[in-house]
Amino acid sequence: MAKPPKPFLLTARQGEAARRLLSYVGSLPLEGADAQLLAVVVAIRAARSGIGNLTGQDLRSLRLVDAEGAVAAVGALGWQAQGDLIEGDPDVPVAIAVPEFAVDSDRPLPFAKLTRSRVSGWTSRVLTAKPARKTSVAARLAALFLAAHAPADDHGSLPAGLPGHCHAALPELLAKGFLSELDGNRYLLGDAVRHLSGMHALPLVTPRTKAPTMTWDEWKAQASPALRRHAEAVEKCTLCSMSPVRVAEAFMRTPVPAQFDEAVRAAFDAWKDSNPDEGPRVARFAADFRASHGHGPSVKQLCTGMGWGKQPRGLRLLVIRLLIADQWLTNTEPVPWALRPGGAAPAARSASATRSASATHPE
Repeated sequence: MAKPPKPFLLTARQGEAARRLLSYVGSLPLEGADAQLLAVVVAIRAARSGIGNLTGQDLRSLRLVDAEGAVAAVGALGWQAQGDLIEGDPDVPVAIAVPEFAVDSDRPLPFAKLTRSRVSGWTSRVLTAKPARKTSVAARLAALFLAAHAPADDHGSLPAGLPGHCHAALPELLAKGFLSELDGNRYLLGDAVRHLSGMHALPLVTPRTKAPTMTWDEWKAQASPALRRHAEAVEKCTLCSMSPVRVAEAFMRTPVPAQFDEAVRAAFDAWKDSNPDEGPRVARFAADFRASHGHGPSVKQLCTGMGWGKQPRGLRLLVIRLLIADQWLTNTEPVPWALRPGGAAPAARSASATRSASATHPE
């Protein structure tokens, strides 16, 4: 079964904050990737209080070519370390004061507490991502810029503020898989790092959405003939016996893509170990349901029928999404009650078709 997608680390607004951080660092009078990368880490840690704490081990983990020179360069900006990052105890935090970030000043990075924390965590995750962590300093700095400015599932354009030494390092990111495409000014993030995108359009969670003000009859009048027939099949299904209000809300609500946090993904791993090879069985259930009801099951109906009804809703949605990815199921997104056997289950589809034909043309 396909691996569950990784959740995005940043919301759209937090992605804007990440781009603002990088733009700010790019505007500083710093030479070289070492000093700029160190400035990114210090700036995001100091953004709210004016003090960024850094240990000698943190500095070593950046794998700078000239760490001592980088510390001196940011010190020349007035960012003074209150201790020895180079020769001191590598586990003792050293405070670095950034005067322009002081609470009583007009801060260049006016981030809320959660935004600062999210962007700081995102920075660490980009720098330690497997396709980036063994590249040069310039390549890892470029990875931050490209991830922050890239759509999740589309090509991005190289940001105008990308430092010149980062341009020269882009082939490293392509060779390591951080980028899947690089063509002139256009690039595409690799599959393994799409979740690091700073410009995706999806929320971190799925909010509840309200039905439009359009009436049910008005909605059916403007729907295509096939969609209207499907909606009426669900509405009139005597086996489901659902209220017209519930059916109308399901068809008329604005769809919002679901995202799955780490807890759901961990729960899925446990579920998969306990429920191996469920593809054929779920395809047969979908086929039988469709043959008897005249429409496909909802996610809840399918999971209840399969004995998964007590699982959390997020886990049920992820299980169904991956069964669709593995082609045991298919559906017509975002139409509800449209689940049916997928391309990996021809026998189930044939059985469904036979039962449907027998019901329509009895001997």
